[in-house]
Amino acid sequence: MDTEMISSQYLVMIVTGIVMGTMARIMTIKADYRQYPSYPNGYLIHLVTGFVAASLGAVAIPALMTKNFVAVTFLTVAIQQFRDVRKSERESLKDLENTEFAYRGDAYIDGISKTFESRNYFALIVALVSSLTIQIVNLEQIWLSVLAAIVIGGLTFYIINRFSKGKSVGDIADVKQGEIEVKGSELFVDGIYVSNLLGSENAAKMFKDEGIAVVIHPHEEHFRIGLDNFGQRQAILFEATRALGAKRYHFSRKEYDDGRIVITLIPIAGDINKLLHTVRNTPILESVKKSSKLMNTKFIGRE
Repeated sequence: MDTEMISSQYLVMIVTGIVMGTMARIMTIKADYRQYPSYPNGYLIHLVTGFVAASLGAVAIPALMTKNFVAVTFLTVAIQQFRDVRKSERESLKDLENTEFAYRGDAYIDGISKTFESRNYFALIVALVSSLTIQIVNLEQIWLSVLAAIVIGGLTFYIINRFSKGKSVGDIADVKQGEIEVKGSELFVDGIYVSNLLGSENAAKMFKDEGIAVVIHPHEEHFRIGLDNFGQRQAILFEATRALGAKRYHFSRKEYDDGRIVITLIPIAGDINKLLHTVRNTPILESVKKSSKLMNTKFIGRE
């Protein structure tokens, strides 16, 4: 785009789009109980990619209005760039697997990497809509056009953020503290057999004195499909050990009769309330989601 062709209106359009798109990306970067991305380098990487995404979305409309169609093709380059972000995020998390208290698991890593890719699209879409709003409204007082762009851009962010927000374990199951019982070398939680690896007297004593546990009971039968999935249970166990640390043992076990899931460990920070909060807020992985309506046998074989 030649600089001679950029009017003050287009400059305002581009700047507004970049600011709105970048703000949308900033609002999706939050330090929660998972403490990811890490500070400060993790933040910097995602802020820069968010700024680039917002810039590409912001210049699309001015490029079209000035008939500079070559500039619009950079959107396809952006999509490839965001896919590379997902790939690099996946590789980075896999490289860290052996350094954690418990494995994240491939399913959780895939979900995290897809989430960070999609949030770059948030920035691009919000920037694009903000720029388009200024072009469509086109009021004489430019600040009114900018105000309209802020409102519509903010509404767009709210809609796509709500649309992309998934469920957590607490939305589909009750999570309660479990009672630990040690019988010889065997470990039980609320009567559910967990492990027979407590062979030493010291291990049994540690679990009696310091062990904590939670029991996850799905609200409905079909929720067991997701919670029983190994990748989902591994994600819950990872978040539990990440939040509290693991001094020695950590186990995940499912009970086959009513679908209860046990998460138990000997933590470094023995805070049962923090463990309950962490398990309840662990996201349900997209790879394990199933719709009970689509599983209705009445639809099978229907043409």
